[in-house]
Amino acid sequence: MIFASRVPPKTLAIVSRSLATMLESGIQIRKAIGIASKKAMHGPTKKVLREVSDAIQGGSDISQALKEHGKFFPTLFVEMVSMAEETGSLPEVLKHLAEHYDANIRMKKELIGSLIWPVFQLVAAIFVIAILIMVLGLIGGDNAISNIVFGLKGPTGAVIWLTGTFGTFAAMFAVWLMIQKAAQAKAIVDPLLLMVPVLGRCMRSFAIARFSWSYYLTQQTGMPVNRSLQGSLKATGNGAFVAQTPFITSAVMEGSSLTESLAQSRLFTEEFLEMVSVAEESGTVPEALHRLSPHFEEDARRALKILTSAISVVVWLFVAGFIIFFVFKVVLTYIGMITDLTT
Repeated sequence: MIFASRVPPKTLAIVSRSLATMLESGIQIRKAIGIASKKAMHGPTKKVLREVSDAIQGGSDISQALKEHGKFFPTLFVEMVSMAEETGSLPEVLKHLAEHYDANIRMKKELIGSLIWPVFQLVAAIFVIAILIMVLGLIGGDNAISNIVFGLKGPTGAVIWLTGTFGTFAAMFAVWLMIQKAAQAKAIVDPLLLMVPVLGRCMRSFAIARFSWSYYLTQQTGMPVNRSLQGSLKATGNGAFVAQTPFITSAVMEGSSLTESLAQSRLFTEEFLEMVSVAEESGTVPEALHRLSPHFEEDARRALKILTSAISVVVWLFVAGFIIFFVFKVVLTYIGMITDLTT
């Protein structure tokens, strides 16, 4: 289901940090999850955590108990908990996960904040056009001036305009959600989006930052390189990177260096590959990637600001274009009417 219930990122960050603290103090995992369920403010999360606690008491592994709830928990969270359970580093991993989701929440707030004004402009422009369709239709009667916007006129035309524009946006949003839920669709769409100027840079930087963070974390737990790569590429959340998982992993397992294997995918920047190459020579790849992750997150934020500025300009041009269109259309229509009366 597109709108199936999932744990909110903010709740997950709070729960992860709470569990990390309790586990570090020596509280058993089942009891810690039970306490965390009482502190969770999200109703479905309370219920799921109680069920997870009961499943663990019944003999299930933590990761298995989480997987029984389908997509309620993010794949990254389940995979990281599973790997941490194997290596005995659950408190450390949960602490890093809490920081990861906190960072995601901050970035989401920044994105929404930067898009509020352009979206307001777009919505305002749509309503202004609807008002003009209605008013000019009522004034113009059956004259040419009543058919200025795609032949629409009067209250009925305004309703058709609003339904068509907002319906189109709603359909595009629904399709986007379906693409985000379908791995095969993301594998096709995301490589195309990476080719879009500014947007592609933003997506690539976020993906590299997440890959770097996840690879460092999984290597710290002592995980084998092939599983570490698989989990890290999945953690990018980008279909283009995920689709390259088998090729990158097999190249590393066949003896190629990490730098060469990542370069073959043509997804990682030259700057990133050079830094990985230097780190490989000194045997400090995980530590280097840990340092690089904030750098690429910051680069993604800069690209995001440029993208939102570009969206704002496009919206302004859209509004200005319609105003100019209406002005010339009205003037030319009246000139035509006057010419007809004088001849």
